[in-house]
Amino acid sequence: MTVRLPVFPLGTVLFPGLVLPLHIFEERYRELVRHLVARPEGAPREFGVVAIRAGWEVAAAGPPERPGLGGGEVTLHEVGCTAELRQVTELDDGGFDIVTVGRRRFRVVDIDDSAAPYLTAEVEWLPDPTGPDEVADLLAARVISVFRQYLGLIRPDPEEVSEQLPEDPTVLSHLVAATAALTVADRQRLLAIDDTAGRLRAELRLLNREAALLRQVRAVPVPLTELAGPPAPN
Repeated sequence: MTVRLPVFPLGTVLFPGLVLPLHIFEERYRELVRHLVARPEGAPREFGVVAIRAGWEVAAAGPPERPGLGGGEVTLHEVGCTAELRQVTELDDGGFDIVTVGRRRFRVVDIDDSAAPYLTAEVEWLPDPTGPDEVADLLAARVISVFRQYLGLIRPDPEEVSEQLPEDPTVLSHLVAATAALTVADRQRLLAIDDTAGRLRAELRLLNREAALLRQVRAVPVPLTELAGPPAPN
């Protein structure tokens, strides 16, 4: 079963439960916000956030001619996450500052740029994990340990490393995916994984990779700014 959903292409990946603030300045997405705000009380006020695979420069410059999944000037990833509208501030220039929270994952089946001023898509909901998962619980404990080591490498303040991490494996997997310094491609691959245990396994590999790179950079005996600059004249 598929449903029709407004879609907002972005250069980032949204995960369930994570907060995403947005500044809305394009008229077509102002119209989307006005449409959501006008919905009856109790009706869902959410839209789909889908990361842009290619053509970000075109999207930033203006509306694409025929955006789609695999052709035209802008291509989008197939898996996205809905953003629930939580807070709206209308600005003097007619734009909006909004606060959204990720809710549920979906796969894009078809995109339509003619049914509304903004993009809409036919989407199918992706499964959410249900019930206890012993493997995910064991992996979550390992991810917490590795993630704290990783945070210790990127955060100089020990108090920031001691912050409470969620015990729920699924919530933890989304938090790590969203907050680690990963590429959009890495995050997108994590979002597309259906089971929590699989996502946690992938995060262990990514965190170990990133931690190894950070340790290697710290072992460099000269400032990175010197390495990045042009060679000194002989």
